[in-house]
Amino acid sequence: MGNKNKTISFRVNEDAFETLREIAEERDISLSAVFRNYVDMLVAHDGQVQVVPEHEVDDESTESGSSFPPKVEVPKSYVREHERLELEAEHLRDQLDEHRRYVTQLSQRLEEEEDGEDVIQLEELDDEADGEEPFRLG
Repeated sequence: MGNKNKTISFRVNEDAFETLREIAEERDISLSAVFRNYVDMLVAHDGQVQVVPEHEVDDESTESGSSFPPKVEVPKSYVREHERLELEAEHLRDQLDEHRRYVTQLSQRLEEEEDGEDVIQLEELDDEADGEEPFRLG
């Protein structure tokens, strides 16, 4: 049989929820991903995960020689590419905002022009044409 995903549902108070949402935003991941990461960590460590204040973690890591959270060196090229992509994304967001303003302006102008002009309905033209003889090319 396949490995099926299961859904877990539980309730937390509003303050805890807001804190979890802030954590997700800081990491730029979904709230569900925060919980999945936590569950994966619990499973990987056989449920032996302990939550401790940061200052205590810093004290323990200097004593044992390892640092927490683990640090990874990233090549400068990766950092530069990430910065370039962030700038490009910001530029695209600016262009999108400008496009939205332009579309809004055009929509408003179209509405103003429609209000000022007489609108001829096709049904009205059909009604008028019913009383007349059809036009024939001959």
